[in-house]
Amino acid sequence: MPAPPVSPTTFTEILEQVWWRLDVALDLEMIRWSAMLGALEALESGTTAIVDHHESPHAIEGSLDVIEDACREVGVRVVCAYGVTDRHGAEGARRGLAENERFLRSGGRGLVGVHAAFTCSDETLEAAAGLARDRGVGVHIHVAEGEVDGDAGARLAELADDSWLLVHAVHLATDLPGSIAHNPRSNMNNGVGYARPAERPNPIVLGTDGIGADMLEEFRLAYVRHREDDVRASPETAWSWLANGWQLVPEARGDVVRWSYDEMDPWHLAYTSDVRAIDVEVEGEVVLRDGVATRVDPVEVRAKAAEQAARLHGLL
Repeated sequence: MPAPPVSPTTFTEILEQVWWRLDVALDLEMIRWSAMLGALEALESGTTAIVDHHESPHAIEGSLDVIEDACREVGVRVVCAYGVTDRHGAEGARRGLAENERFLRSGGRGLVGVHAAFTCSDETLEAAAGLARDRGVGVHIHVAEGEVDGDAGARLAELADDSWLLVHAVHLATDLPGSIAHNPRSNMNNGVGYARPAERPNPIVLGTDGIGADMLEEFRLAYVRHREDDVRASPETAWSWLANGWQLVPEARGDVVRWSYDEMDPWHLAYTSDVRAIDVEVEGEVVLRDGVATRVDPVEVRAKAAEQAARLHGLL
């Protein structure tokens, strides 16, 4: 990916100069191979279920189907959401809500996505919460990732419930109901600070915010970041956050992964790198054998993804 035109020095500038330039350039073909590669890398890391939060302002309609189909082809479960925002006007927000509703009504497994409160009007936040209630699902929303979204707690206090997935919560000043997704690598990469999830009353799950899907590596990073903040921290705390992910996709508990390492417990894994998935079985089907996906050709997926990445980068 080419460097941004101006080197960002704040979280808002990182969004404007990197992430928001990227998402507006996406089209459905890019999304397909990006999702396929993401699912493949998840599978190769022993991750069998993905909770995805997607945005492509110029390719909204049908985007969640593309992601779901790509993950299904690889053999990985996915819970989809389109991140609604008013960054592209009220019509853009309406189309984002419509994509969530269309996908859910068609039987897709998902949540109602919201980019972040600070990019949405109160009316859009209320509409997203209402759609989620109507469809019997939660809202997947980035909350107080940076100080620019510091008032998210107050704005969402009358809307949130226990079904919501609150992502980041680094600067959340008001407790909200719902589960908090802690993303240590992403938060460090964007320089937004430490969320101190151990101090929150909410259930905590681990996420990557899209930076890969190696959850064992994310567990290690969550542990050492916690220990840096509190030298008394045990890896068992970060492991509990990892295990809580099964609450989001309970049937993943039945998946079988054979690992390259025998001692699959928090204390061993906290200090042992390069632990790899050897075989993965999902719903009785072997979808990874000897480290190689069985449903798709990994070489082809990586080649096609590289082609789409070049197309994407040419538009930035």
